[in-house]
Amino acid sequence: MDNQVKSFFAFSFDVIKIVVIALAIVLPIRYFLFQPFVVKGASMEPNYHNGDYLIVDEISYRFDEPQRGDVIVFKYPNNIAERYIKRIIGLPGETLSIKDGQISIEKGGQTSILNESTYLSEDIIQTWRTRQDQPSVTLGADEYFVLGDNRNASSDSRVWGKLEEKFIIGRASFQFSLPGMFSSVTSPNY
Repeated sequence: MDNQVKSFFAFSFDVIKIVVIALAIVLPIRYFLFQPFVVKGASMEPNYHNGDYLIVDEISYRFDEPQRGDVIVFKYPNNIAERYIKRIIGLPGETLSIKDGQISIEKGGQTSILNESTYLSEDIIQTWRTRQDQPSVTLGADEYFVLGDNRNASSDSRVWGKLEEKFIIGRASFQFSLPGMFSSVTSPNY
């Protein structure tokens, strides 16, 4: 009986060590490097659908600034308990305006029209061009303008305003959609 008790305690100690080591490895990765996110709603269709599972990279923005076209997950500014997913359209220091569905970006006296055909279908671009125009918005040093890819079904910067950098959790890095599709998330080149 004495050997059985010793064996039980040795086995229990080994199990506890494995659990502690696993937690020491997994928890920092989960809370400081990568985070899971499940898409809810249709605001990012056709690129991301309700129920899609994303892995959010939380570390990249500690070394590099968010870029136009990045798909980000952030705390909704009007209720930080909620998480939203949108695409960065406007960067700090820029002035944006939307007229006839075209996004004009002005910075340093130069104006350009954003080309969204790399991630939006022509059907989506045409249907949202009939929507209401957006007056000019000038972004501060730590502010971004974000839009959902499904512009007609998205609560975004057009509705609730600029997104401060402090609310950004990270950039979507990997996507898992049913049935069995796993892919990396890339940002369009502008």
